[in-house]
Formats: sequence, structure tokens, C-alpha cells
Amino acid sequence: MSKKHPVIAVTGSSGAGTTTVKRAFEHIFFREGITPAVYEGDSFHRYDREEMREAVKLAEREDRDFSHFGPDANVFDRLEETFRHYGETGKGLRRYYLHSDEESAEHNKRLGTNLKPGQFTPWEEIASGTDLLFYEGLHGGVVTKDVDVAKFVDLLIGVVPIVNLEWIQKIFRDAAERGYSAEAIVDTILRRMPDYVRYITPQFSATDINFQRVPTVDTSNPFIARDIPTRDESIVVIRFTDPRKFQVDFPYLLSMIHDSWMSRRNTIVVPGGKMELAMEVILAPIIDEMITAKRALG
Repeated sequence: MSKKHPVIAVTGSSGAGTTTVKRAFEHIFFREGITPAVYEGDSFHRYDREEMREAVKLAEREDRDFSHFGPDANVFDRLEETFRHYGETGKGLRRYYLHSDEESAEHNKRLGTNLKPGQFTPWEEIASGTDLLFYEGLHGGVVTKDVDVAKFVDLLIGVVPIVNLEWIQKIFRDAAERGYSAEAIVDTILRRMPDYVRYITPQFSATDINFQRVPTVDTSNPFIARDIPTRDESIVVIRFTDPRKFQVDFPYLLSMIHDSWMSRRNTIVVPGGKMELAMEVILAPIIDEMITAKRALG
């Protein structure tokens, strides 16, 4: 944990909606003039796209669990070291996983390389003078017998739609963006399930705040759903592990977020359409306090 060089992590599985939280943070950083060192979870995968395909085939032949969710496919030790080192020094190395032709062209131009989608850029020193580290990905709070990433995070956010909604979002995303068949997507979900239970789900017991989107329409069979429930067809359950840690003012939140209510002493529920507003109203004072404490240290 570090006051001088704070580490913030947003964690959630593929299709969970972590990009929504990332966008809320981007708005806060812009308004407050904060310069983050941004890290993407994909950059800590062990294999590039082609290597991963071969690794999956080998695991299938050997009849063992293997997925992007687990330790065999990721460099958890490097992620832990990145958080620890940044918290101590405000410095670190970073690389990018290239998702698309556009990203490849951007980084090839910058680096003078000829990298293709599915590959990594080389590790590089981050710019000096950043205010905090911001991570968004699968494993911001992962703990195994060998590593404890969560220990080095100052603010850990979980994004956790109920599992049927998560599957619906993944099915639609993979079909639309990647051209996967329904059968292939279901096979991927099944292959990932042991690692999801071991390495993704436990993180949400270590988070400071969880945002869980719950649809108010029938999602009982996600594999035949014709569309993704909209924000207005959802509610968002926001749970604070320890409201005192960040001096959460629940009466203020209830007054700022129309139609919100308390379901438990540490839990507020908001309409799905107010999810981004709720994130900004909740997170902005926390970030402001972090930066004020950081600057007080000089």
C-alpha cells in the first residue's frame, strides 16, 4: 500500500463491463488533472495469440485445466512486482497487447517495428511524473499460493455482473467482434470455469467496492438470449467492504443518485441507467483524497 504512489485496480472477467469503470476513471482523471500510468491486464498474459492457441491445444490433449483466467497463462509474479515497485518508486515497465490492426499500426509507427495483432510490444519504462498507477483487467486482486497482487493495491474495484448476464455479454461480444460460433463460445466458457472459480471469483472478497449489475428481465438461459439486457433493464448493487475506510457518505449518495436506496448497511442499489453517474459520484472523492494525501508528502 502506498500513499506517495497510489495503485488503483479495476478487476473483472471478460465481458463483465470493466471498461465502463475505466471510462468513469478517465473522466475523473481529466477533470482533476491527474496523470495516470495506465496498465492493461492483457499485457500480463504469458502467451501471444498464436502461442495461446497452441497452449490450449496442448492442454486439451493432456486433459488439464488451462485458460486466460489461470496462472499458467499469465505472469502473476510480474504483475505483483509491477504494483509493488510502482508503489515504492512511482516507476515501472509496461508493454501493450495489440488487439487490432489499428493498435498495431499505432505502436509500429511509434516503435519502428512490424508487430501484428495478437502480439506484444517490448517492455518499456513508463513516463516519469505520473500521479498513480491505474490497472484494468482480469487479475487486479488475484491471490495464489505464490503471489498476492491484492496486497499492493490501494483501491481495488470489482465489476461483477451476475454470471448469466456476464455470459450473455460474452456470447454477444465474441460472436459480433470475433466471429465465434455459439458452440465455440460455450466451449470456451466451460474450459475457463475451473480457473474462473479458483482465480476470478475470490478476488471479489478482497475488493474495496463491488459494482454488480443485476438484470430485471429473465436471463435464466443465457445461451438462447436474443439480446443483452439494457442498462435501463438492470439495477446495480454497490457494496463497500468497509465504508469507514473511505468515509462513505450514504445520505449524500442517496441524495445525488435519484431512485437509489440502501439494501444493507454497506450496500447501495442504483438504477442501471445511473451506473456511470454513481461510479463518478462515489469514486471522485476517494481519488481526490488519495491525490491530496500524495501531494502533502511532497
